[in-house]
Amino acid sequence: MQITRSSIDTMKGPADWFTGDVYVDAVATPSGTSTFAAAAVHFTPGARTAWHTHPHGQTIFVTEGVGLCQREGGPVEVIRPGDRVFFEPGENHWHGAAPNRFMVHIAMQQNDDSGSPVTWGEHVTDQQYDAAPTDT
Repeated sequence: MQITRSSIDTMKGPADWFTGDVYVDAVATPSGTSTFAAAAVHFTPGARTAWHTHPHGQTIFVTEGVGLCQREGGPVEVIRPGDRVFFEPGENHWHGAAPNRFMVHIAMQQNDDSGSPVTWGEHVTDQQYDAAPTDT
C-alpha cells in the first residue's frame, strides 16, 4: 500500500475559467509518460465553468450535491451524485452547480501533446444558465 499525502493547497478557480466561487483540489497530475489528470472541483450554488473543450474529452463524476451541464446545442441537464458524464473530444460544454445547491465532481481528462488539457471559451451567460430545468 502507498499513501501519498496531499501537499497541494486547494486552489481558487480563476475568474477567467469560472463564474462564481469554485475551488479545485488536485487528485492526479501527469507524471512520467502519463498525460492523465484529475481534480475534485467544488462549486458553490450558481457557480459554473465557462464554455470549454478538451482535446481528448473529459469525464466528470458527481460526488455531492446537484449540478447542471450542457453541450453546445443541447439542453441543460441536471446531474446528481453517482452520475458520470463524458464530453467528447472537442465538444464545447460547461458544467456547474444548480442555483440553490452545492456540487462537487471529479473531473478527469488527458493533456494534449503541448501539455494542455483544456481550451477555455466565453463565460456562460445568465440567460444560458437560467435555461436549466427547475427540478433541481
